[in-house]
This record gives sequence, structure tokens and C-alpha cells, in this order.
Amino acid sequence: MEKLAVIATSPLFEMLAPPELARLAELARLYRYADGEVVFEEGDLGDSLFVIVRGQVEVVRRGNGNGTKPLTVLGPPEFFGEMGLIDKDHRSATVRALGEVELLQLTAQDLRTFRLAHAEGFTFIVVNIARNLSARLRDANARLAPPD
Repeated sequence: MEKLAVIATSPLFEMLAPPELARLAELARLYRYADGEVVFEEGDLGDSLFVIVRGQVEVVRRGNGNGTKPLTVLGPPEFFGEMGLIDKDHRSATVRALGEVELLQLTAQDLRTFRLAHAEGFTFIVVNIARNLSARLRDANARLAPPD
């Protein structure tokens, strides 16, 4: 797996120049998770985002009882965890591996380092995060109040 190839296909990094993509590949760290292993728990402090390299993850929230409620399943080249970088708040959901999963992680510090050398590329990342959050909000709105 070449980190640069994964980063270049992720919607998170659309519109970035090749040198910017290469720098992000240098900063990113690869993690592997086994089936059912938790990437992060609802309530954890969010300080990084993840790009899915291989496999799928399930996003769940705690239910009113003891169980969890599935929200979505994500696969390559999708990303998750970005909300914690934007609002510096606790994770709103738990993410766990469905089968074996490989993820690239970028921390808030990695993105600060990237911003210092690539301000324009950093702006594109923020715009891409905003687009993704907007799409998720529209989807949630449609599920909560479908059009007549």
C-alpha cells in the first residue's frame, strides 16, 4: 500500500497539488485494526481524522438502553473523525472495524504542520471537510423529515 496513492484518491484531498499530496503522505501514519476492534469511542476527545485504505468501518452511537445504534458503514476512499478537528469536542460516535481494516491517520498537529508550508492546500482540505459535513447534514435532514 502506497500512502500517496490512497491520499490522492480521497475526496478529502481533492484539488491539492502533487507536492501537497506528497507531504500529507509523509505525515500520515498507517494503522491496522482487526474485526470488531474499536478505532475510537464515543466521548473520546477528537484530535485526528482517518482515511480508509482497505476494509470497512461501522459508525455507531449509544442507544437509550445498553445497546448501540448503527449510523453508517464507510469504506475506501472515505474519511471520518474530522468533526473532532473542527469543533475540538468529544467524539460523537464510536467507530469500529468490520473485518480487517487499514487506516491512515492525520492528527491535528500533522495538519498544523501541513498548514505552515501549504496554506492553500490546507484551505482546500477545510473546504472538502465542509462539503462532507454538509452532505452528511443533508442526508440526516432527509432521513428525519423526508420530503412529501
